[in-house]
Amino acid sequence: MLTRMVLGVICLLTVMLQSSLDYPTGPVRMIEGFGAGSGPDLVARALSPKLSRLWRQLVSVENHPGAGSTAAPALVAKSPGDGHTLLVHTSALAYSAALVKNLPYDPLKDFIPVAPLTSQPYVIVASKLSGIVTVGQLIAAAKAKPGELKFGSTGTGTATHLGLEEFDRAAGIKAVYVPLDMATRLPKSLPIRSQAASRT
Repeated sequence: MLTRMVLGVICLLTVMLQSSLDYPTGPVRMIEGFGAGSGPDLVARALSPKLSRLWRQLVSVENHPGAGSTAAPALVAKSPGDGHTLLVHTSALAYSAALVKNLPYDPLKDFIPVAPLTSQPYVIVASKLSGIVTVGQLIAAAKAKPGELKFGSTGTGTATHLGLEEFDRAAGIKAVYVPLDMATRLPKSLPIRSQAASRT
């Protein structure tokens, strides 16, 4: 099963009501919500120097992870609607409204998509110490010891988290989710982890 992450740059809706002929008139901030070294961060940092040359303005990348990837959108939603603060996010922006109560922003009304940047599949990675090398072995191990298999993801409520919950449901297993700040910080003791992988 492949769960694809669609990454897009999003800015405040009011920006689209303004003329783009003189845009940008100053430095541009690209805000991403998954932390340094994450997929959105890497894409934003690869894009920012190209935009700087194109626009002849400084384009910086800022990391604002937290709250299931909702901290960054909250920050951008409060920023001036002049197009100089952009949000680099994932499909999590679309489904966050269904998962998080009392969001300080409206994902549908406060933002508008500007450009899709990339898509990538997800992979499941097990620790070498577990001895699991196939999906079949993973499912068998989980069924042999219900509730003992643990998994982590890039954050609670993110696509990797929801993708693994769907995997559990489809496979008929019951793994335990361990909330983590980032998948890269996953303790070595956990036998399974979810990790975003670049598309080849």
